[in-house]
Amino acid sequence: MPDRSTIFALSSGRPPAAIAVVRVSGPNARVALEKLTGRVSEPRKAALVRVRDPMSGEAIDEGLVLWFPAPHSETGEDVAELQLHGGHAVVAAVIDALGKIEGCRLAEPGEFTRRAFENGRLDLTAVEGLADLIGAETPAQRRQAFRQLKGLIGHRAEAWRRRLVEALALVEARIDFSDEADVPEDLIGPAVHAAQQLRSEIAAALAGGRHGERLREGLVVAIAGPPNAGKSTLLNRLARRDVAIVSPYAGTTRDIIEVHLDLDGYPVTLLDTAGIRESTEPVEQEGVRRARERAAGADLVLWVIDGSAEDRIANLATKVLEASTIWLIENKIDLAKPCGAAARGKIRDEYQFICSLSAANGEGVDVLVDRLAAFAKEYFSMVEAGIVTRARHRHLFEETVAAIDRALAEAAKPGEHEELIAEELRLAARALGRLTGRVDVEDILDVIFRDFCIGK
Repeated sequence: MPDRSTIFALSSGRPPAAIAVVRVSGPNARVALEKLTGRVSEPRKAALVRVRDPMSGEAIDEGLVLWFPAPHSETGEDVAELQLHGGHAVVAAVIDALGKIEGCRLAEPGEFTRRAFENGRLDLTAVEGLADLIGAETPAQRRQAFRQLKGLIGHRAEAWRRRLVEALALVEARIDFSDEADVPEDLIGPAVHAAQQLRSEIAAALAGGRHGERLREGLVVAIAGPPNAGKSTLLNRLARRDVAIVSPYAGTTRDIIEVHLDLDGYPVTLLDTAGIRESTEPVEQEGVRRARERAAGADLVLWVIDGSAEDRIANLATKVLEASTIWLIENKIDLAKPCGAAARGKIRDEYQFICSLSAANGEGVDVLVDRLAAFAKEYFSMVEAGIVTRARHRHLFEETVAAIDRALAEAAKPGEHEELIAEELRLAARALGRLTGRVDVEDILDVIFRDFCIGK
């Protein structure tokens, strides 16, 4: 059974701050409020109160209090909210005072939100949307998370589940009441038609690629190429700070360095990888192996070559990478002329974009940044219409489609297969129920809520 003790926590930022918000939720929230302030104000109206230590009666602070009786609160329980001055001593005194009240304890990470889920105030997809909203770093991530919080995927999944249940009811009526005179002979046909329509709608939601999932994590751009091409210098230039060691010696970069950027509101993760070359040194070999692996999994690879090198054309050996999109970046143009027309002709078919720049002095870097921003905007252009934002969503939608496919396959076979059709439709509905948290989700709840902060 869920823990019904009363929980409390600081729900605002770490002190010192202008205002500190302390929340209390649970059956003893009214008692706690009475002990701290001497009264309970009118619901959902702010009241000015003096907060006192319930044991000594000493005044702690003066601030505003809000009272939200169950079930019309964020958690579905009685909730009190204290808005106080945000000093260390004030917050510590109030938390200490609440801890002395019987039945009250400090909340665990995400426990307020978990109670909102358990009390039906939020479904599981909205909880995930709230977590994403808290962690959003760019406007695009914020918009996607807010849409999910307000039910973009949850409402759709629940509507699909209800339609599946209706189709399942037709099949079960055919099984249980086939001998009744007032039961239509053909109930399987309408059920199969409804399942086919649902299958098409869910498959369309999956067809948008993994752009919604990628928006949460950021577009991955790997900077790769031979040693001493200026990859780390380019990373520092794009990041506008020194995040990678720059050295004239080959093999300086051994491990993967990650930098998170906001390009015109879209999240981009830059990876600085080890110089790709043949090496007998074990540590460098491992760095090269990791570089190939990360580049292969990137959405875009910037293949950087030294534009001042005599053998720069020989450094175009990108066949070592299994990447779908590769841009050629000709660096160090401040030291030599860029590739001539003949050289460009040899590589134009291999690369989607060729950019000449100097990472050292910044020449041409703005062109690259603009192209990266345009690439991110185009990549995420389908996100507005997409609803899949996590691997969990995709897995359960795929599980739903697979179960419907099995049901349709049984329906296409000659003979009576009502029981098998019903079981597959039941599995499909169950997968959608797991998506919103209606059934069988205890095994993932701890994973979801552990990343929340205390007080949320």
